[in-house]
Amino acid sequence: MNGARERYARVLRVPHARALLLAELPARLPIGINGLAIVLFCREHTGSYASAGAVAAGFGLAVGLTSPLIGRLIDRRGLARVVVPFSIVHAIALWALVACGLSDVPVGALFALAVAAGAFIPPLGSISRAMWPRILAREEPGLLATALALEGVMIELIFVTGPLLTAALAVLIDPAAPLILSPLLLLGGLCGFLVQPPVRAWVISAHAGSHGALGALRSAGIRTLILTTAPMGFCFGAMEVTLPAFSEHEGHRPLAGVLVAVWSFGSAIGGLAYGARSWSDPAARRYARLAALLPIGYLPLALAPSIPVMAGLALLAGVCIAPTLTAGNQIAGDVAPEGAETEAYTWPTMSLVAGIAVGNWVAGVLVESGSWQLGCLAAAGAASVAALLAALRWRTLSGAPVVQEAAL
Repeated sequence: MNGARERYARVLRVPHARALLLAELPARLPIGINGLAIVLFCREHTGSYASAGAVAAGFGLAVGLTSPLIGRLIDRRGLARVVVPFSIVHAIALWALVACGLSDVPVGALFALAVAAGAFIPPLGSISRAMWPRILAREEPGLLATALALEGVMIELIFVTGPLLTAALAVLIDPAAPLILSPLLLLGGLCGFLVQPPVRAWVISAHAGSHGALGALRSAGIRTLILTTAPMGFCFGAMEVTLPAFSEHEGHRPLAGVLVAVWSFGSAIGGLAYGARSWSDPAARRYARLAALLPIGYLPLALAPSIPVMAGLALLAGVCIAPTLTAGNQIAGDVAPEGAETEAYTWPTMSLVAGIAVGNWVAGVLVESGSWQLGCLAAAGAASVAALLAALRWRTLSGAPVVQEAAL
């Protein structure tokens, strides 16, 4: 235990590390708000989980599709010149979605605005992960896995507090309140993030733009991470809709955010345990083993008879999430082409977010036409696909030199 605390303490003692984490926290809190907030808001104003899931899927798909493009722009043009105008457009689009939703416009208009909002949100997680090797390079280069685990734990805590905050605001004020607050947090957090010394010292690499149209996709490892992360995202997205549907089925709709938060808390526990260890085995093998454990937690959820039992099962189901994604993030940095690091980190994120979006949509349809149990089964099936792909392609994740072929 003392060794674990010391590893995290050493990361936080690195110059600027603690200040950077604190500065980016409010700007990243919206990722824990937007998905559930869109579902609750659209469910309130359209009366349909299928429609709510579709709008949330539009937002998530847009985030996923544009993140690599934004990452490539950052690598080539600099950080502040890209994230500031994009964040402003994102805020305008999300507030317009709220205004239109309150005016009872057709679902198609809400979908279009959700797509616009998602398309312009900057990939702050990928930016932060790309900065950790730079921050640790001179002081603690051997602690990258711990730093990325700390990053993952922070994300999971965001996914704990975000849904709780979303549910509380939706119940106490209005379902529109979280969607109004979210862009304010992003813009306010950016003001603190962009003035941090490591951010101001961001330098465009001499190799930026030298990898052709494929960019970071020249790496076979990045392509494998895309393939394995998409079904993981589907699993997580299905649960984002299934857990609220289960809460409503049990007659406790306000507890939707609590269940999602408990699930994310399980992931945070797993992430802390992962970062506390000094790993000696290859990251590629570790990633495949963790992916194999992921689906085991989701089948039992379909048998949950009550809210307390579902909370316990969701906690256990979440334990492998952060360790698996953290191992994948470390691999992304290892296999990234030089000068395309930010873009490299965005590709698995894109795949994850796109998978979440499709999972939102499919689970919405399943819950609407069948039962919440079908959402759990779909989540388990998708996680199994991810485990199979990781087992088949783990050798491409070994950090080998970038390949030149374009084929997948």
